[in-house]
Parts: sequence; structure tokens; C-alpha cells
Amino acid sequence: MSHNIEHKPFNGVRIEVTTSTGFDEVLNRLRSLMGRVSTSEIVALAQTDISEAEFVRTVQERFEGESGFMLFAEIDHGGWLSKFQIQRRTVRWILGNPVIAVTMIRHDITAGLFAPVEILVTEAEDGQGTMVTYVRPSSLMVIEENPPLLAMATLLDAKFDALIASATRS
Repeated sequence: MSHNIEHKPFNGVRIEVTTSTGFDEVLNRLRSLMGRVSTSEIVALAQTDISEAEFVRTVQERFEGESGFMLFAEIDHGGWLSKFQIQRRTVRWILGNPVIAVTMIRHDITAGLFAPVEILVTEAEDGQGTMVTYVRPSSLMVIEENPPLLAMATLLDAKFDALIASATRS
């Protein structure tokens, strides 16, 4: 039995969007722009006896928000950080859309390592504003020459940037 370990360095591009808009308002805007679903619900739907077109239609009708994204999970870092005298509200959200993800994963299965995408929403230290931090999806997914993957990942970048811009506008 043999195995091979290959190292492929790459550089992700971190984006930090700072706004005077309050933490709760940014979260409320994000929630209003996204649907909510668990990954187990998506898998269960995919395993039913429906066609690909019916799967896409059902995901879009039942789970997609106005932005085209849905929230899969929320990790409340602020909820436990106070135990260590860090008094900052901060949440990490895992969001995406399987209908969008497949447009990239079909060109490189390893794009699934970074789909769905993530954001970190953090209240400003003085409580007067919010920072949203994320990594540009294409900078994570496209690490070798792959024009079809790059084209689809660039569309995701734009859609993701628009979601964050909508949530953080002053």
C-alpha cells in the first residue's frame, strides 16, 4: 500500500469591510438577505427521487434568500470568548448555495474544501460599528490554471461581495 503527499502552497486574499453600522443591524441585514438550511436537509433533499432540475428548483424556492445564499451554520465565538476576558461580540457564519457550489466543484472537486464560504462578523472594540472579514473565494479555490473554475469562482466573488456590501452599507 502506498500513498503520496503533495504540498500546494497558495495565497488567500483576506477582505476586511469596516462599517459604522452596528453589529446587530449587520447581522439582521445578513439574515434578511439569506435563507437558512442545514447541510443535512440539503443532502436529504438530494437523496430523494427527484431530478437535478427539481432539486435546483426546490433549493431556490425553499432555501435561497434574496442574495442567492443560505446560512448553514453559525459559531458564536463571542459567546465563549468572555470567559477569557475578551469582550467582543463575534460570530463566524458558514454560508453558500449548493447550486452555486456545483458550478465550481464540477471543474475541480477540491474546490469543495472552500465551499461553502465563511464570514466573521465582529463588533468594533468601542461597540460603534462592525467589521466583516472573509477570504475571497476564488483566491482559495483556484490555485492552478483552470479557466472554467476561475470563471465560476469569479462570479461567486462578485455575488459574495454584493452580499457583504448590502449588509454593511452605512
